[in-house]
Amino acid sequence: MYGKPGCHLCEDARAVIEKVAADLGVRWEERDITLSEEDTRKYWEQIPVTLINGVQHDFWRVDEARLRAAVAELRAGS
Repeated sequence: MYGKPGCHLCEDARAVIEKVAADLGVRWEERDITLSEEDTRKYWEQIPVTLINGVQHDFWRVDEARLRAAVAELRAGS
């Protein structure tokens, strides 16, 4: 997930991602866009941005069912 400190949407997204990752036994990481000028330029208007294996999945809001389905599909090899 790309986000930044103090972002309430990022806090909401983090909670959903943490739950889905724990339920499905997958790891995830968070990246602070304020630590990189490139990330800030690229993602400032969209945070939080969720990616699955480096491919953008969502931005602004994370839908738990949609994220869960995407991760499960990837794990199934589809």
